Amino acid sequence: MGGFFGTVAKGPCVADLFYGTDYNSHLGTRRGGMATFDSETGRFARSIHNLESTYFRTKFEGDLDKFKGSAGIGIISDTDAQPIIINSHLGRFAIVTVAKICNLAELEKEMLDNNMHFAELSSGQTNQTELVALLINQGKTFREGIENVYKKVKGSCSMLILTDKGTIIAARDRLGRTPVIIGRKEGAMAATSESSSFPNLDYQIERFLGPGEIVKLTADGMEQLREPDEEMQVCSFLWVYYGFPTSSYEDRNVEDTRFAFGKEMGEADESEVDCCCGIPDSGVGMALGYACGKGVPYKRAIAKYTPTWPRSFTPSRQELRNLVAKMKLIPNRTILNGQRVLLCDDSIVRGTQLRDNTKVLYDYGAKEVHIRIACPPLIYSCPFVGFSASKSDLELITRRVIQELEGDPDKNLEKYAETGSPEYERMVDIIRKRFGLTSLRFNSLETLVKAIGLPKCKVCTHCFDGSSHF
Repeated sequence: MGGFFGTVAKGPCVADLFYGTDYNSHLGTRRGGMATFDSETGRFARSIHNLESTYFRTKFEGDLDKFKGSAGIGIISDTDAQPIIINSHLGRFAIVTVAKICNLAELEKEMLDNNMHFAELSSGQTNQTELVALLINQGKTFREGIENVYKKVKGSCSMLILTDKGTIIAARDRLGRTPVIIGRKEGAMAATSESSSFPNLDYQIERFLGPGEIVKLTADGMEQLREPDEEMQVCSFLWVYYGFPTSSYEDRNVEDTRFAFGKEMGEADESEVDCCCGIPDSGVGMALGYACGKGVPYKRAIAKYTPTWPRSFTPSRQELRNLVAKMKLIPNRTILNGQRVLLCDDSIVRGTQLRDNTKVLYDYGAKEVHIRIACPPLIYSCPFVGFSASKSDLELITRRVIQELEGDPDKNLEKYAETGSPEYERMVDIIRKRFGLTSLRFNSLETLVKAIGLPKCKVCTHCFDGSSHF
């Protein structure tokens, strides 16, 4: 997915930029980058590093002395090398994006046919942030250029632009699929993907940008360049999985929402269990809620080994993901032995981690293993923000089961997505049996939306029911 942070201040910005960007590290693993603009010299400074084998902080600590000025932007990216620095009729600017451009090849061809060129390549492919910059350059103003991005891009795109005037332009995706939060403190303004970037840097949340909204930030405040649109499709998976527990989107806190997922399930669940445990990290809030609703103790039957496996995301290669998933979670035999254990987790994508975790629990003496999932079954791949590394629908365990049952992985999907339907119940039971679970239950779509607290029409639930659009 990715996350960004930008700040403009009356004094040097590098410390806030460095730490603010680092607080987005749970959102991506491929590239990290920072850029600043120094008004005194009129120069941009930029660094980009590969993060696939290390962390943002360790890569960038040695670069900090090169960054001068009072305005800067940073990115943790799961896609391209960023920021890109552009010289155009709009002036010089640096840009970072959190984007998934589904029609990248089509837009690339259109530009090449119009005698344009691309200079930045990512793994031999067009850098989508450069493509966004070129779309912006087709406008007479930054607002017009960003609106051109909204018009042309299928998928999603939020961005920060650092101008040669020492200002930052923040623009949220046209349908608000990914968040942009504005913060303020004495003498500085900031924009970020994660509001958890703000507290330790003394920023207060000023506002949550609306879908398609564009603002310009200076050290003294914020100017709206484009009003927000009414239609919104904010990604529900932000609350299920992506979001850091202390973050809020649309003024709905992540941890509070996860607690609500679990509490409602616990109150309705008739299963007899001895304790409840959350799969670290994103299952913990739900498990605390479940324990409260069910009236059973919360115990750490599985603990995450954080000294060397602190990050939520894992390597791009499946075989390494399988190993990391096992290595970073350590079971507690004393708590598991002879117990009827219920575990809460955010989702089931391929089923790899579920298979490994279940086997370990039984190996360590669990009498029964019950699983509760925060969201409904994932039936559709996400074309909008790319919350998983799935390359095809058949990587989803649900679609593989549907193929076995129907002979076609695309048949009767609406029936399998309907909680409580015969098709849904059969699919869930097959998954349960496949992994040797005593019981398996998913949250309903209605409970998910209720816990988030936004109208269903403003929340993207496409991966569960196929309901959204470009």
